[in-house]
Amino acid sequence: MRKQQTGIALIITVLMACSTARPLPQPRAPAPLLPYGPAWGALWQQRAAEYKALCFQAYNTATMRLDQYLQQGTARPPAIVTDIDETILDNSPFTVHTALAGRAYSDSAWQRWTAKAACDTVPGALAFLKYAASKGVRVFYITNRAEAERAGTLQNLQRWGFPDADVQHLLLKTTTSGKEPRRQEVLQTHDVLLLLGDNLGDFSDIFDKQPYAAREQATDNTAAAFGRRFIVLPNAMYGDWLGALLNFRYNLPVQQQDTLLQGTLEDY
Repeated sequence: MRKQQTGIALIITVLMACSTARPLPQPRAPAPLLPYGPAWGALWQQRAAEYKALCFQAYNTATMRLDQYLQQGTARPPAIVTDIDETILDNSPFTVHTALAGRAYSDSAWQRWTAKAACDTVPGALAFLKYAASKGVRVFYITNRAEAERAGTLQNLQRWGFPDADVQHLLLKTTTSGKEPRRQEVLQTHDVLLLLGDNLGDFSDIFDKQPYAAREQATDNTAAAFGRRFIVLPNAMYGDWLGALLNFRYNLPVQQQDTLLQGTLEDY
């Protein structure tokens, strides 16, 4: 009997020792969204057939709308206004290179990339703009690339044979990133039938540098324009959608930006 009691006591002692030795559960540490997260968006852009399908969908819609508007006729020469980056040219290699190196965006790194004139085309973009040009529609490229990037940008556009890829039709960023003054410049001489872009600021100044809630409301208010006058291309890598979550404080340390983004995620 005493041996049995001794054995039971030993088992209890061992179990208690195991219990105390087992580490307590630790709070789950969130995976950083920055600086590596944008590479995930670039992976999707480079390898997802769904990305390509969305681009084809956008440009198929643009083709149908363009035909409708041309049948209606225009008072002045017809035109299309298009953004460049992630709308007609694909910069995902730059995002991959920067993100996997653990670096944040910088103007100097970006300009080294654009000087290479190495961007591929966004699926469907070249075919659509060539079709528009064949119908007598002028193409204006309104981009927030800087004047220092003009030569590389034109070289990249001309490499693929984009229509109207010349100084007259390339409107670069000057004093402001807002594109409304440049859109108005085109509207003085042309009827703009369609606007193409991956960022809401490519369509109207009501979206420019607005906080998250205001962008959501403005999008709801202009819902009827999307797929009609406004043709949106997908971009999960960067844009004002990200800036709005940071209150456009891009000068914050990357770790602080990441903390802000983590706070916007919905978990359960």
